[in-house]
Amino acid sequence: MFCIRHIGSNFLRAFKVPHLQKLVVNIGYSITVEEYNINYKRLEKRGEAYARWCNAIGLRHWVLAFDEGHQWGHMTTNLVECINSVLKGARNLPVLALSVETHKRKRAGYTYSAFAQQRIEASMQQAWNIVVHHFDRRNEVFEVRQMTTGKVLVVDLTRRTCDCGHFQVERIPCRHVIACCANQRLDWQLYVHHVYKMTEVRKVYKFEFTPLGDPDTWPPYEGPTLVANPAQRRTSKGRPKLTRYLNEMDSCDIRGPRICRLCGAQGHSRSRCPQRVGPSGAAS
Repeated sequence: MFCIRHIGSNFLRAFKVPHLQKLVVNIGYSITVEEYNINYKRLEKRGEAYARWCNAIGLRHWVLAFDEGHQWGHMTTNLVECINSVLKGARNLPVLALSVETHKRKRAGYTYSAFAQQRIEASMQQAWNIVVHHFDRRNEVFEVRQMTTGKVLVVDLTRRTCDCGHFQVERIPCRHVIACCANQRLDWQLYVHHVYKMTEVRKVYKFEFTPLGDPDTWPPYEGPTLVANPAQRRTSKGRPKLTRYLNEMDSCDIRGPRICRLCGAQGHSRSRCPQRVGPSGAAS
């Protein structure tokens, strides 16, 4: 799977049309085939070259409606970056310190179930305006209607599908599924995928670290001598420096020199402008 943010950056680099970058991102986030067709036709009307560029990527690599459930609703690499940030401070440490730091930070995995819990709570708050219009309890097939829009959707609990697309993409009960479960007094927790449960999260950490014991009892080391890189040493004070390579996605974060709004010169602000009338201007 490809990160949708990088696809948007590559599209902007290829065509230089910032007003269409958001449309390309919306195509990737299309959950249903109907939604994809609408967004794709909008892009195709802007230019066939844009549509051909998107077709070259391959639908199953970046569109949620065609990814066969591999992305679980995650379109960026932010999930991986979150795990990297947990162990960022222990990357360049010696083996002993690396094991100790990883052992201390391994409890950060509880956030996975918190993500599912937040989505379910949001669906519960939105399920009140959904009416179960027609149902087949034996086959667990329901027809629901949204009171606000009048849209009619079909929910199949046996196949775990919903016409909105969220149920099969995220494997979490959407508001339509929760409305059906409330109407038939079914337990909605049965339709939450086991990946989001804490029992599965704890399996990641089921292999415990072997106690290292007293370092004085270790056998003598006869390998090469490792010297720490002074460039990797963390500074004790000051604002941390950005170590990530910037590209078109970070254009809004890259600022130019400070320009005074009073005189138009660079290097100072309006409050410290020499031409300002007042105590600060007179002092400078």
